[in-house]
Amino acid sequence: MDVIELLPRLHLLRFPVGQAYLWRDGAESTLIDAGPIGAGDEIAGAVTALGHAPGDVRRIVLTHFHEDHVGGAGEFAALSGAEVLAHPREAPFVRGELPGPPPRFEEWELPIHAAALRQLPKGRPVPPAALTTVSEGDVLDVGGGARVLHVPGHTDGSIALFLPEHGVLFTGDTVAASPVDGTVMPGVLNLDRAQLLVSLGTLAELDAEVACFGHGDPVVGGAAAALRRVASAR
Repeated sequence: MDVIELLPRLHLLRFPVGQAYLWRDGAESTLIDAGPIGAGDEIAGAVTALGHAPGDVRRIVLTHFHEDHVGGAGEFAALSGAEVLAHPREAPFVRGELPGPPPRFEEWELPIHAAALRQLPKGRPVPPAALTTVSEGDVLDVGGGARVLHVPGHTDGSIALFLPEHGVLFTGDTVAASPVDGTVMPGVLNLDRAQLLVSLGTLAELDAEVACFGHGDPVVGGAAAALRRVASAR
């Protein structure tokens, strides 16, 4: 796992597949997504290396149920005592009560999916002992007030998190950046691509300066303009 500072209060945690983000507010932190199975110990090590205790991470916000985002959530919650939050439509899958619906693949996405599966650890995620649900319009005590936005399309219960005071947006997999040239693009491997494009348009209306994606390099500076270019091209 690579740990990359994006802002003094914001670090990117990059895994072989997918990534998570650590946001710091004074003495406490928030983790956005939690990497694949087995990531709990790695995240704890990263937090410690940054000079903090795992218990300083008070909450884990999950953007959606896919295993490269929730695999380490139960593990790290058990280590840190962090509260785990997700949208109600994702909750049964995060808890392990039901299997989540698979994406509706476009033909060109099949090799991408196959490559990701080869890199993901085998097994089932450890479900969190408890889960708090969050919905559109909720405001979390993160970064001066973080708005929860319901952005369906990648999954039915996908959420984004926007910190207006800092202009920082966590998009989950609604938006991505190309691994080839960093071009901002709609997310792939979706349940409903048409709905995802509507949700991307919603995110493009925000005054975001920094956009943190589930896959690909974040945009640090001028994020709103980058999102609007993608939205207007669809």
